Amino acid sequence: MDIQGKILVALPPRNGESARGPWTAQDFVVETHDSYPKKMVFTVFGADRLQRFNIQVGQEVLVSFDIDAHEYQGRWYNSIRAYDVRPFDPANAVNVPPAAPFPPAQGQVSAEPFPPAQPQSPAQQPANAPAQDPFAQPQGDSVDDLPF
Repeated sequence: MDIQGKILVALPPRNGESARGPWTAQDFVVETHDSYPKKMVFTVFGADRLQRFNIQVGQEVLVSFDIDAHEYQGRWYNSIRAYDVRPFDPANAVNVPPAAPFPPAQGQVSAEPFPPAQPQSPAQQPANAPAQDPFAQPQGDSVDDLPF
């Protein structure tokens, strides 16, 4: 997952020792630029990542992260770990609209609920044709009363 925003707070780094050796982690608070801004705390784990990302307060960033949860003494806690943090320049951002779906291949059924309407020229439309009632009973042997 990704989130873009401004770094508000850089909490002090935490250090420790595990069976695999020493470790370092640091938490950061990022705030989005939505109409209702949201704040999120994320953790960067590892001294090498902290040095490579070089996160500064006030910096605009794009954070790529994973969410996980763990249980401790009967309570559950969320963990949001960043695996990539890149500087982000909103002035150079390009808003790309979502791509239009491809038309179905030959012989495949379209995922569209209705086929596209085919325009008719005035010469093809009857002048005073009565409107068809979509709920009228079909003429014939059909006992199915469903409209589709």
